[in-house]
Amino acid sequence: MKIAHIAPPWITIPPKNYGGTENVIYNIVEEQVAQGHDVTLFAPGDARTSARLISFFSRSLLESGVPWQAHLKAYFHTYKAIEYLKNHQFDIVHTHLSSSADMYTFPLASQLSIPMVTTLHSRFPFDRVQEWTGDADDFYMEWIKSVPMIAISESAKAEVTYPLHFVGTVPHGLPMHEFKPTTLHPENYLAWMGRFVPEKGAHTAIEVARATGLPLILAGTIDRHIPVSIEYFEREIKPSIDGRQIKYIGPVNMQEKIALLSGARAFLNPITWEEPFGMVILEAMAVGCPVISFARGAAPEVLAHGESGFLVRDKQEMIRALAQIDRLDRRTIRDYVDRNFSAQSMVKKYSEIYQRVRTAHLLKTVRMKRSVADTITSTIPIITTTRPLASNSEAVTGNYSVPSVSRTPQRPQISYEVDQKSIRQ
Repeated sequence: MKIAHIAPPWITIPPKNYGGTENVIYNIVEEQVAQGHDVTLFAPGDARTSARLISFFSRSLLESGVPWQAHLKAYFHTYKAIEYLKNHQFDIVHTHLSSSADMYTFPLASQLSIPMVTTLHSRFPFDRVQEWTGDADDFYMEWIKSVPMIAISESAKAEVTYPLHFVGTVPHGLPMHEFKPTTLHPENYLAWMGRFVPEKGAHTAIEVARATGLPLILAGTIDRHIPVSIEYFEREIKPSIDGRQIKYIGPVNMQEKIALLSGARAFLNPITWEEPFGMVILEAMAVGCPVISFARGAAPEVLAHGESGFLVRDKQEMIRALAQIDRLDRRTIRDYVDRNFSAQSMVKKYSEIYQRVRTAHLLKTVRMKRSVADTITSTIPIITTTRPLASNSEAVTGNYSVPSVSRTPQRPQISYEVDQKSIRQ
């Protein structure tokens, strides 16, 4: 199948550290190429991919110092991708919706004749600035409501109140050959990883570590383009970092992430929001690290309670769950991910949806062509020619006589019938 992916232009693929959506796109594209598909990726020029790469910026926007608010550059990236697609043949276009700048895709892509699907990676709608509630997303519903949309969890789909056209749910998957644990004998520390924002719960992880006396290693990104991230880290996290029990090691790349999670006794996920998926939960379990998570968002769909970790309701239950963490088998945890969340199974599900969407698009196109043809036919006047009715003998034999043509004028025929009344008179 000939597939085109339009990735957001903000973060490189795969990401150097933070970038959940970009990690997912990388995993999808690499597995599709491995399965023999012809894949084109529209992404910044610093992307590493086995697909055909088409770029309109040499580096990802955030890497170049461009803030999230600079939507016009994101628009340019999407516009150029759509213009390319107008002039080239693809079986399916796969776009990825994770922030408000990605909404430009829909009015632009409405000009395409190629079938398209979109994965919704984040909570929708996006037009939220701190505590202000905007309505800009409403203006795009004219285009987005008819686009085949793919959810990443049933929880995420249920959270959407807008009339989106969901055609399936595909959980994220991992290339398990890349997630090999560096050890099966963990050290005595806890791990937390993610973006430093209140809803990710790093402050709660610190409280759990202090209550249990266990060391905690924090790894993640402070988003310098978002004031709330800076304020949260400076006020809630930084004062607790002592370099002994509570350590912060900064952002980590893939190799560092695997090593950190492989050695952790448990990964803590005390989220306070309805997270659409939770990629880091999957990554921890993939290397055998058990996860203790608040039962919010998609966590109950991703984590197998009592097998790959524990689902808890609050901090006190998280503390109690830590007392049982060592009875979980790390090989069993890894096997659970391999069975349910591999990149192969993810791409298989996407391929099935692609085929359904392509079939529906083809049927719609055929119906439209028939409708146009019927309209044209009904508006054209019908012109017919008639000939004299054939005699019975002609109708039977099919031999129609051709009247002779005289070169001289014919006299009018005179009737020789005699009126019998006139004779009697």
